[in-house]
Amino acid sequence: MARQDFNDLLWFLAVAEERSFTRAAAKLGITQSTLSHTIKRLETRMGIRLLTRTTRSVAPTDAGERLRLSLSPRVAEIEAEIAALMAYRDKPAGNVRLTLSDHALDSVVWPKLRPVLTDYPDIKLEFSIDNGLRNIVEDGFDAGIRLGESVEKDMIAVRIGPDWRLVAVASPSYLATHPAPVHPHDLVRHTCINMRQARAGGLYAWEFEKDGQELRVRVDGQLTFNASFAMVDAALNGYGVAYLPEDLVDRHVDAGDLTVLLDDWSPRFPGYYIYYPSRRQNLPSFKIIVDALRHVNG
Repeated sequence: MARQDFNDLLWFLAVAEERSFTRAAAKLGITQSTLSHTIKRLETRMGIRLLTRTTRSVAPTDAGERLRLSLSPRVAEIEAEIAALMAYRDKPAGNVRLTLSDHALDSVVWPKLRPVLTDYPDIKLEFSIDNGLRNIVEDGFDAGIRLGESVEKDMIAVRIGPDWRLVAVASPSYLATHPAPVHPHDLVRHTCINMRQARAGGLYAWEFEKDGQELRVRVDGQLTFNASFAMVDAALNGYGVAYLPEDLVDRHVDAGDLTVLLDDWSPRFPGYYIYYPSRRQNLPSFKIIVDALRHVNG
């Protein structure tokens, strides 16, 4: 049966359920003659009598009743699914998949989104922890969270966190046998804890800046990680110098367990942004996520 004939089946279903051409035509918003002509055309095309008509009533034939019983639950299922989909326009519900680093999740995203889960129980969040850049469209993500300088230019980007900086740190036990560096180039003579950028496959070159001079230093050491928290533990245990977000090490610095190195070479830079294609922004559930993450100055 051709696709355009599905309307004829829906009109037949209306007549079979109402047991009246008059009531079915009123329900469908068409004339009784148009409805009668359509049913006759359907019966001719199928080669089966579907309805028994009398001057007082309309009833399905055996074949018509079988067709009604087959159509009715399927149409009801389709209507229910369409109603559920339409609810997405107004009701915050559905899955939101985000790709982000462990530091972004811990420092900005999770603290802001915890209340969302309580206030909107029909929203489901999935976090994919990855320090590398991802193609969020190809990889099936709703949005990505990265530093502002890393956001793809064709995406909508919304700032979600304050400025921050990376700092080089080492434990007192490490510095007891290794003189503290006074210039970033001195790091090449130190044992350093590396960070691998997952998607690019390479090791992160440590970035420094002072008085307008920018430097990138490639370091070496026994350990390489692709997650920040393990690097903190390695630095605390004296395995070398690590270059980490300042907020991850502040309490250890205050406690005297880590020492900040090259402090004046560590500039601040714009923090995290959520970025996404424009087609996502009109979904209520996604809008709630963005609004909850949005950075407010002050």
